[in-house]
Amino acid sequence: MRFKLLALSALIIALLVACGGSTDTTEPEVITETVQVEVTRVVTETQTETVVETVTETETVEVLALPAVDPLAVTGDVVSAGSSTVFPLAEAIAEQFRNEGYSGNITIDSIGSGAGFERFCVAGETDVSNASRPIKDSEIESCQAIGRTPIEFRVGTDALAVTVSADNDFLTDVTLEELALIFSTAETWADVRPEWPAEPIQRFIPGTDSGTFDYFVEEIFAEDEAPILAAANLQLSEDDNVLVQGIEGSPYAIGFFGYAYYQENKEALHILNIEGVEPSATSVEDGSYALARPLFIYSDATIMQEKPQVASYINYFLTNVNDVIGEVGYFPASTTAINGAKQAWADAQNVSLGGGAQTAGVTLPVVDPLAVEGDVVSAGSSTVFPLAEAIA
Repeated sequence: MRFKLLALSALIIALLVACGGSTDTTEPEVITETVQVEVTRVVTETQTETVVETVTETETVEVLALPAVDPLAVTGDVVSAGSSTVFPLAEAIAEQFRNEGYSGNITIDSIGSGAGFERFCVAGETDVSNASRPIKDSEIESCQAIGRTPIEFRVGTDALAVTVSADNDFLTDVTLEELALIFSTAETWADVRPEWPAEPIQRFIPGTDSGTFDYFVEEIFAEDEAPILAAANLQLSEDDNVLVQGIEGSPYAIGFFGYAYYQENKEALHILNIEGVEPSATSVEDGSYALARPLFIYSDATIMQEKPQVASYINYFLTNVNDVIGEVGYFPASTTAINGAKQAWADAQNVSLGGGAQTAGVTLPVVDPLAVEGDVVSAGSSTVFPLAEAIA
């Protein structure tokens, strides 16, 4: 009898718990990303030995969602220019945008990051500036002089690829110190390492307007471009395809450009390890590959508000970039970095963002009826008629 009472009590408690857990409130869907984080803990310690255990824990990063963009509803053109490194990524996004119904024209000129900022901040000719380096203070000042305040959007990560011809049979790994010699005072390969051939080094590098050039000079020559520009057998080009062709043509040639151009031509090129580290998604993300760098696009809040197609294009870019970037040949930025770019977009548009699939609330511009001119013609539902009449 006591057993039956206990069983009945357990059943009643279970029913009460089940009823108490019921709710009529539907929680909004939240998209999250789970990343692995290694946490080192000291488990025991004695006079002679410390035992350390590494435990893998998970950290959840909430993904911000921008308001949905319908490419079919977007009209008007977008003009962009800048980095040759960002070019294939921007081109892939633009092509997908068009394939999904966008009927306007997106101009993407591959002219180098510096030249792109010149057109955006000095001439004021472009809506979006593509860059493989952060904007400089002097360029921000130029933008401000024409009434523009550049907004930075992180869109990905590149592993700058230092490459040689597939016919090169002696070079697989270099140090940063050796790179400085190779791209400056060394005349032959034997000047760098005695066991290498006593053949002249042929150098193919991006032009001085390129963000890739700026980045390499900053990392290898502490921002002093004089040594690399004084190197013998040096060819510069803003066209990365010209650099690829030059490197392919000789086993004694070397050059550098964005990782996507190596991926596109990897049958004809060898990529070098830097300080013993091969470029990969892991080495780029954890920083062990010494020449990993962020990729950006820039715009301005006024441009985005006056040209809704520009805001829609950037929205679409940020929403879809991590699905596209691997196919192009680059590496995705972290969720935190993309969230920061999305928040910058939202701030420029006066939009409040929620996590995951929550719908963002949009604050529309204030309308002054006294300033509105022209006629409006409408027709349709008799049901809506009294409401429309009252509004009018």
